Amino acid sequence: MTSSSADLQETSDGTVTLQQKDVSLDDLSVARLMWMEEAGALAIECEDALAETKDNVVTEMLRHQGDFTEWKHYPEGDVFDQKSHAQFYYHAHAADERVGGEHGHFHTFLRGGGIPSDIQPAALPDLVMPAKRNDLICHVIGISMNVYGQAFRLFTTNRWVTGETWFNAANVIQIADSFRIDHTQPSWPTNRWISAMVTAFRPQIDALILARDEAMAAWAKRHPEENIYDDHALNVTSEMWISLDEQLDAIEAIRAAKQS
Repeated sequence: MTSSSADLQETSDGTVTLQQKDVSLDDLSVARLMWMEEAGALAIECEDALAETKDNVVTEMLRHQGDFTEWKHYPEGDVFDQKSHAQFYYHAHAADERVGGEHGHFHTFLRGGGIPSDIQPAALPDLVMPAKRNDLICHVIGISMNVYGQAFRLFTTNRWVTGETWFNAANVIQIADSFRIDHTQPSWPTNRWISAMVTAFRPQIDALILARDEAMAAWAKRHPEENIYDDHALNVTSEMWISLDEQLDAIEAIRAAKQS
């Protein structure tokens, strides 16, 4: 697993900001780099195919869904893969609660049926195990989209934001390995794209998940009387501005050097 070499930069609201270029890819195997490279190429293929009809991965989620309304999940009922138990939806916060340039964002999850049985939620004081394991839900990563339907930011959140079951970072990283949407509804290109993005940016996603737990620990020290997982003052725990083109350029350069 790749970690960030950058010093963590925590803002006053508790968010840790990482830089894409500071997450080292140097120690990854050629096979792992090729896996990421192929995923990135697939993401671009999906974007290009949609662009042929002036569509994008966001408009695909909003198709036939009526007026775009803040906070509503798109598509209605979310996207859920019965085999992998991966899940995602798209939505937007109120305009004054979005980062600059954001139209909305995807939230990605894995439900309990897709989480290995030896992985259990963090033993928090307020943990209540559901009657059915599939009611466990682990947030993997958020993906911010601009008005052109392009991804520009990855982020993690506090527990209350998505109502997730809290798993420790090391376990979330294991859980993320199972995220994939293999079916065609409601949009095969978007389903393939979001699965590909999670693969193409896995080192950055892993670094953000680790930074999430560091942000939570720092917040706990500053707010010892709070249940930090339900503290609405802490929303986004870690974030990173991204470029798929830059990621692919970096992967190709390192892979080529290793194969030379």
